Amino acid sequence: MNDTTFALPTLAAFAAASMVLAVTPGPGVFYVVARTLAQGRSAGLASVGGVALGNLGNAIGASIGLAALFALSSLAFTVVKLAGAAYLLWLGSQALRGSSVASPTEPAFEAPQLLRIFRDGFVVALLNPKTALFFAAFLPQFIDPTGSAIRQSVTLGGLFVAIAATTDAGYVLAAGAAAPALRRAGAGRGRGRYLAAAAYIGLAAFTLAFGGRGPAKS
Repeated sequence: MNDTTFALPTLAAFAAASMVLAVTPGPGVFYVVARTLAQGRSAGLASVGGVALGNLGNAIGASIGLAALFALSSLAFTVVKLAGAAYLLWLGSQALRGSSVASPTEPAFEAPQLLRIFRDGFVVALLNPKTALFFAAFLPQFIDPTGSAIRQSVTLGGLFVAIAATTDAGYVLAAGAAAPALRRAGAGRGRGRYLAAAAYIGLAAFTLAFGGRGPAKS
């Protein structure tokens, strides 16, 4: 076979394992759902796109040896982990300072703000060193040693990211559908900033508490 062609059983096994991992709720799912409930479906989908791009960056980084650097250097791992936690805490503080006034019948964000939300999701995902370690541990199980490891791992990493982005988008659509009922129950957009802040600060705490315990779904 060539460098990027996989046997059907191998590809099926990888897709099945990726689906199981992707649909299991983790910090990434919590992040996009919190964005959706706090700021609307468009914000949630923008976050999904940003998280997917950040995860793809980690997959590529793992393919060229970044994960090996993290595994060998506890300092590098700690620096990236703390940088990611600090960024999450900053996002939490910004959410708490944000305005709570928004009309439920009008879009809460215009295109430039959606770009900012996309950027936030990208940075949050990219600054999670556990994602690179996860790819370094998961992808080699499906790589043919006779082919190019880098090309195969990038291909598989891209496939995993696409599967995860699809399932995350499903969570966003479900959360968006539930949002009107939550607003009628008194959980409107005015309170959404507190939910967003709790999500950011909780993710920062998760990163600091569990960031050194091995790979996990981002």
